[in-house]
Amino acid sequence: MSSIKNRGWIVTTAGLGINLALGILYTWSIFKQAIKESVLSGDGVFTWDIASLNDPFAVCCLMFTVAMVFAGRIQDKLSPRLTAIIGGVLTGGGLMIISMSTGLWAWILGFGILTGLGLGFGYASATPPAIKWFPSSQTGMIAGIVVAGFGLASVYIAPLSNILIARFGLSQSMFIFGAAFLAVVCILAMFLVNPPKGYTPEKNAPTAGITSVAKHKIIDYSPMQMLKTGAFFKLWLMYFIGAGAALIIIGGVAGMAKQSMGNLAWIVVALMAVGNAGGRIVAGVMSDKPQRCKSLRRSAFVLARVKP
Repeated sequence: MSSIKNRGWIVTTAGLGINLALGILYTWSIFKQAIKESVLSGDGVFTWDIASLNDPFAVCCLMFTVAMVFAGRIQDKLSPRLTAIIGGVLTGGGLMIISMSTGLWAWILGFGILTGLGLGFGYASATPPAIKWFPSSQTGMIAGIVVAGFGLASVYIAPLSNILIARFGLSQSMFIFGAAFLAVVCILAMFLVNPPKGYTPEKNAPTAGITSVAKHKIIDYSPMQMLKTGAFFKLWLMYFIGAGAALIIIGGVAGMAKQSMGNLAWIVVALMAVGNAGGRIVAGVMSDKPQRCKSLRRSAFVLARVKP
C-alpha cells in the first residue's frame, strides 16, 4: 500500500471548501435583521410576528443535528461523496425555496428543514474522509482545519449578504446563495474519497509524550457500546452547553451590534467568525497532544476530573 498516493490534503481542502459554503447558518443574524426591518417598517414584504423571527434558525439547528446522525451512517456505508452531494442539493434547494416566498412557514420549510438537513449531510461528509488519510497524531489538526471552514464562512458571507441584499433584496439574495452553494458543494464533493481498504497512513516519529500515551489501552467501541459509557455523555453535555451558548449569540449578534455600529454590524459577525474558526484549529491541534483530557479541561475551564 506504500505506492498509493496520499490524497489527504486534497480531501482536506475540499472539505474545508464545502464547510465554507455551508457556514451560511452562522450568518442568520444578518438575514434576520433584514426581515425585522421589513416587519417594523410595515412595507408588507415580511409580515411575521416579531417573536417568530428566530423560528427558521431554531428549526435549522434542530434538523442539522438530527441529519448528522443519519448522514454519518450513510457516508460510512456508501460514500462521503454521495452524502456531500445530498447536502448540497438540500441546502441549495432550501435557499432557493425561501427566495420564492416571504411567508414564515415557507422559511421554516426551506431554511429550517431543507437547509438544516443539507447542512447536516454536508458537515458530516467533510471531516471523516479527511482524517482517514492521516495518522492518529494529526487527526485533531486535520479535523480542526476542515470544520474551521464552517466557522470562517461568515467572513465573506456577511459582507456579501449586505451587498446583495442592498442591491437585489433578501429573496433574490437567497436564490443567488442557493444556486452558488449547490454548485460549489456538488463540485467539491467529487474530491471527497476514502482511502482504499488496507491503507495505512505514514506514522510520525514517536516522541516521549506519545510513548507515554501509548501505555494506555485504546478500545475501539461500537456506537451502541459508546452510548453505554459515562465518558460519552460527559463530552456530549460539554459540547451541548458550549455549542448552545454560542448559537444563541450567533443567532442575534448582528442585531445587537447594529445598535452601536449601524450598517457596519456585519464586521462583528465576521470577527466572530475569525475567532470561531481559529478556536477550532487550535482546539484540534491541542487534542493531538498527549493527555487530551487535560487539554480539554483547560480550554473549556472544566475543573472536575475526567476519568481516562
